[in-house]
Amino acid sequence: MIANVVMLSSPTAKVYHTLPPPVAEIDDVLAFVFMGSSAPTAEDFARTPLLVRRNKIAKALDWLKLNHVDYHDLTISQENLRQYPEWGIPVEVDFHRTNGESNKIPSAMSIDDNELEEGSESGPCPFTVNGLTGEEYSTMDTKAMKAIALRHLQAKGKVLGIGHDPLPQSMYNNPQAYPKMFPWLFPYGKGGIGQRHLKKKISEASQKKQLLMYYDK
Repeated sequence: MIANVVMLSSPTAKVYHTLPPPVAEIDDVLAFVFMGSSAPTAEDFARTPLLVRRNKIAKALDWLKLNHVDYHDLTISQENLRQYPEWGIPVEVDFHRTNGESNKIPSAMSIDDNELEEGSESGPCPFTVNGLTGEEYSTMDTKAMKAIALRHLQAKGKVLGIGHDPLPQSMYNNPQAYPKMFPWLFPYGKGGIGQRHLKKKISEASQKKQLLMYYDK
């Protein structure tokens, strides 16, 4: 049996040559959705990545421009930076109640569930658990996972589709491939397989061996 691996580019909504982007354009490339019966609290907004601090953004961009090879020609906009808060969230938050007359969770309902509310006046109280954990997935066969996915679709559950470029990326003579795929392993944009500054210093086999040992980094 032989397996082949290909690399496909993920879609990019927009590539910025000037950072940070204007606050008005953030919702074009980034979105957060809170699911629940009440609006997010101030404690929720204080968590990463919603929390934005202007000085931290400026320091991070300065570091990238000085140290990362892919950001050497980056333009840092002081005008855009001034649009961001010193501490807080840079956008307005909308809260929409999907159905104020029902206490049911749409994703937990079946296609034949027509009752307005769920509950009981006496006796056992129904308890619904939503979602699956990794351990539950590990004990399921393919048919069981397909059945759960079908039930989710029939209940009009949300679906996320991520496309890719139709043409695969070349794995040869493409030294920036791995730094772009795994930026947390190559924070300086250097160290990719085939990069010019590594020639005659380390063999490709030794470099791949070192990269494969990065699981504990």
